[in-house]
Amino acid sequence: MTSMDPDVLIATLDRLKLTAIRDQLDTLLDEAARSKMTLREALAFLVSREIARRDERRISMSSKLAQFPFVRELDGFEFEAQPSLDQGQIRELATCRWIAHGDTLLFLGPPGTGKTHLAVSLGREAIRQNYNVQFVTAATLVAMLAKAYSDGSLDKQLTILSRPKLLIIDELGYLPFEANAAHLFFQLVSRRYEKGSILITSNRSVGEWGSVFGDPVVATAILDRLLHHSTVITIRGDSYRLREKRQRNSKPMRGRIASSKMLPIVSLFRMGWSGVVIPIRRMDGKADQHGDTVGIGGSNCRAVSIGEPKR
Repeated sequence: MTSMDPDVLIATLDRLKLTAIRDQLDTLLDEAARSKMTLREALAFLVSREIARRDERRISMSSKLAQFPFVRELDGFEFEAQPSLDQGQIRELATCRWIAHGDTLLFLGPPGTGKTHLAVSLGREAIRQNYNVQFVTAATLVAMLAKAYSDGSLDKQLTILSRPKLLIIDELGYLPFEANAAHLFFQLVSRRYEKGSILITSNRSVGEWGSVFGDPVVATAILDRLLHHSTVITIRGDSYRLREKRQRNSKPMRGRIASSKMLPIVSLFRMGWSGVVIPIRRMDGKADQHGDTVGIGGSNCRAVSIGEPKR
């Protein structure tokens, strides 16, 4: 067998759209030779690299089409901060069997407890398993449906929203639905019922959805379909954002003056007050008559006590 010209081999790989093998050919062949692979093993090795590249590109493209607000993974979720969550149950949901069956998943709980993090993480896992996903906030979804209804394209919009195998609706309940919006949402749920999965995050319990939709009858009909084949997970715990804020505020801020303490002092200068230097209460709770200064009018001035106004 005659040897193939390297340029011809590259052109052949390009024609077959084996771009990962083409781009890394020398490196891959050297690695196969160092590992003393058989011809069959080397071929399997090259093909696996090609598949890995294609999966990487597919996941990247599908994630962009899904319109996730950010990138989150389950490995980055702090389960220890939310003890009400069953980590084993979440890992089971990551297998995406519920999506294959067209089931519904609800994450309920207060703001800041990680509902959207979990939703995005499971959405990205679904993409890895070759499911198409769409992420949308409840407010945006309702606006889309209302616009489609007004311009006569509601059926077309419902068809588009029925295509993804998983539709993630985030922040349901943060804003009340306007008149007719509940009926439009019902039509979407009915269109996807037992055909495509829906994942919903909400700060309201299902018992409060009547007030969210503004129509208890429609809310009951929606829940009847959503809860028929569903998993409902209620998260009870502190907000991540509030906890981080408390941690930041608990750290001492040496050498700095609280801005709220500066405002009365500035007001005194504007009123013309002058007097002796007074202790300044620092953020660490200690008084300092000599070291701390306050920036007023573009210069550093020592704070003064309330003496007599200038005449």
